[in-house]
Amino acid sequence: MIPWTLLGLAKIPNSEGELELTQRDKEFSIHMKGVRGELMNSRMHSSELALSDLGCAHVKNTENAKVLVGGMGMGFTLAAALKATTPSSKVVVAELVPDVIEWNKGPLGECAGRPLDNSRVIVHVGDVAELFKAKQPEFDAVLLDVDNGPEGFTHGDNNSLYSLDSLSAIRQTLKPKGVLAVWSAWHDPKFTTQLKKAKFKVETKTVRAHNGKGSRHTIYLAAKV
Repeated sequence: MIPWTLLGLAKIPNSEGELELTQRDKEFSIHMKGVRGELMNSRMHSSELALSDLGCAHVKNTENAKVLVGGMGMGFTLAAALKATTPSSKVVVAELVPDVIEWNKGPLGECAGRPLDNSRVIVHVGDVAELFKAKQPEFDAVLLDVDNGPEGFTHGDNNSLYSLDSLSAIRQTLKPKGVLAVWSAWHDPKFTTQLKKAKFKVETKTVRAHNGKGSRHTIYLAAKV
C-alpha cells in the first residue's frame, strides 16, 4: 500500500489545534493533528457539492448574484457554487486558516479544478462571522461548512456562529428570498428549531458522502421569508 506523505501543517487561529494535509497517490486528506479520523477526504465530497447545488438552486439563472461560502476545505463547495451560478455572479469564500488557502493554490487545488483561479472568486481570510457584523442585505446565498456536527449548532455562547443572535445577523445579511445552507455530519432537530426561532423557513435534505454511498449527511436549507 502506498504510504501517506505529509504535505503541510497549519495552526488554527485562536486555538491550540493544528491541521495536517497528507497525500497518498492522487488522494488527499485533512485531519486534526493527534486526533483519529479525517475532517475531509478528496474521494468523498458529494455532500459538499450538494451544499452548493441545493443552496444556490434559487439563483442559478440570476444575474449578478452574490454567494458566500464559509469554509474553503478542499474547494469542492466553492467549485460547485461557481458552476451553480451565472457568469456575472461573484462567490466570496471565507477561510479561517490561511494555510488552507495556500494548500488550495498548490497541489490540493487540482482536486476541485482550481476554483481559486476563477476571476469571480473573492477570498476573505478570517472568521466568516466577521462578514455578518454589518447586518446589511448583501448575499443571495450563504453556504456554511465550518463545523463537523450539531454540537457547534446549539452552543450557548452568543458569539457562536450558530447562536440565535448570529443566525439573526446572517438572516439580515441575506437579500430577500435568500437562502442559508448549512452542512452537517448528522441531523439534529434542535438546530431546525433554532433556525425557525431566527425566522427562517426550514427544510432538511439527506445526502450521501460519495456518489450515493457512504455516510449520510444533512443539509439544512433556511430561506429568508
